[in-house]
This record gives sequence, C-alpha cells and structure tokens, in this order.
Amino acid sequence: MKFSLVICTYMRPQSVLQLLQSVQEQTLYPDEILIIDGSINRETELVLKENQFQHLHYFAVPIEHRGLTKQRNYGIERVGITMEVVCFLDDDTVLEKKYFEEIIKTFNENQDVSGVGGVAINENSWIEVEPQKIYDSRRFCLWEGFVYKEGQRNVVRNYLGLQSNLGPGRMPDYSHGKTCGFPLNGKTYEVDLLIGMSFAFRKKVVDFIRFSSYFEGYGLYEDADFSIRALQFGKNVINTNAQLSHFHHPSGRPNQYRYGKMVVRNGWYVWRVKNPKPSLKSRIKWHSITLLLTLIRFINTFTTSKKKESLTEALGRTVGWWSLIISKPK
Repeated sequence: MKFSLVICTYMRPQSVLQLLQSVQEQTLYPDEILIIDGSINRETELVLKENQFQHLHYFAVPIEHRGLTKQRNYGIERVGITMEVVCFLDDDTVLEKKYFEEIIKTFNENQDVSGVGGVAINENSWIEVEPQKIYDSRRFCLWEGFVYKEGQRNVVRNYLGLQSNLGPGRMPDYSHGKTCGFPLNGKTYEVDLLIGMSFAFRKKVVDFIRFSSYFEGYGLYEDADFSIRALQFGKNVINTNAQLSHFHHPSGRPNQYRYGKMVVRNGWYVWRVKNPKPSLKSRIKWHSITLLLTLIRFINTFTTSKKKESLTEALGRTVGWWSLIISKPK
C-alpha cells in the first residue's frame, strides 16, 4: 500500500530531525513525507535543507493555517492522490524500526479497519502478572496476564464506583474511559479512540472528513473527536507491535490554567460527539467524574511539588465547568 506521512510541527527543529532520522531507519519507508511547519522562524526549514530525506516535501504554512488541527487539514489537502493510507505523527516522537511495517500490515490484513494507532513504549507501565500474587482490583488494572498500577485519580474512581467497565481505549456513555493503554503483548485491540501522537487512516477517511475547526491552537482532544467520527468508515484498532517513543517536548503547550479549562470544555464536546443525547445517569456520572478530578488537582496543590501547576489547572477546570452553564461548546 502506498502511504503518506504527515508531520505537523511548530518551533521544534531538532525534534523533527530526530523523528525523521528514525523514519530513515524504517523497514518500510513512506512514499511521501509532508512537513507542515507553523514556525515563526526558518530554523526547521534550514535543518531540513542541511539534512536531506527521500520523498520529503516541506511546507511553511501561512499564519491563518497555524495550529495543529489547521495544519493537519493543510497537510491532508496536499497528500498525493495515489496514496492509500495517511499516517500522522507528533513531531516529538521517535519510531522503532518496524513501526510503518506494522501499521500497513494491519491495514492489509483487516479490510474492515479504517484507523490504526501505535503504542508509546517509553510510557508503558504494564508488567506481567506475578504468579500467586494477589492484586487489589481497585489499585491495579488486570488485562490478559498483565497488570498496571493505577494512578491516584483512577484509584479514587474505582473506590467510588465511577470507573469505566469497558476496556482501554473504549469510550463509555459518560465519556471518561480507562487511560491505562495496552501491554506490549503483540496483539491488536479494537478501540474507539486513537491518540494523535501516532495514528493512521485509510485515505477514504480523510477524503470525507477533516479535523474539526472547533479545536484551535493546541487542539486538546482533536484526535479523540476525529477518531470517533472515523468510526463511520470502519474499526479503529491499536497494534501493540507498532511501537515508538513519545518525549512530550514542553514548547508550544498551553499554560496549566488554559489546559485545565480545555480539559473540561473540549472533553464535554467530545463526549457529545460520541453520545449526543446522554441519559440522566450518564450526565450525572460525567459531571461527577469531572468535579472529582478537579478536586484531586486542588488536593495536589498540597501533596505534590508542582503546587502552582496543580492550583492553576484546578482553577482552569473549575472555570471550564461553570462556563458550561453559560455557554456550551457547539
């Protein structure tokens, strides 16, 4: 299958170079690479002129097309007409050698699959279950012979009966799913949500839908929104053999107050895309979990070293929740 790689970037020349060097080592190389650069200087352009990569096309986008969702749509419009798959990667990722081989293999072997995502191995905390050891299900997530230690927020949700009863990557009627990912066991799992750092879609998907204009700038949860709408074309799956590392470069990210506000408002938006007419029970659960997570961030002000970040995020979440009463996202 012919496939295109779209990399949207902003002021991260060395990250892009590191990613492209890992692309160069792939067992299966993209038929085209589109660099969609929203930077306000020429550093990324100059780095790419100094380091040549096969099939690479560089685009410095005008100011009206800056921002992750706009840049992704800008890239889609420039994908070659003969491409069959369009892959998206965050610019601060580095690929394992068989990443693209595994992505394309999944599409080839499963005609009902329209979207495929990979797994960040440097963020993966699953370990094999120890025989004879008893695990508290409220503090550990057990999955096919592997175990994952739950974070504070999920432990509290488990104790309060607010945890999702669906598998990882699935979105319950009240939206707040499990965030533990998948063990590196070589299996492929059907999901609702793919993560924007690493996902790919058949070209027929991006020919008919675009990333939503609702998500501007940082675009938190734009990947979830797109994944949900892509389900009309087939299944979304995670291939745990499609592996990479994600380094979360700090530049270009919003402050914690703005992030907290986006978590709530954008989260509400995505929830209603998946479930436009939720039941009363689902509404109560969504708001209960949202307020619980806000409370936990307030408590983190006293229990963690990042007191300012915790407080400002909690304030952002609070303002975001109250703003839903006045003006809901459309």
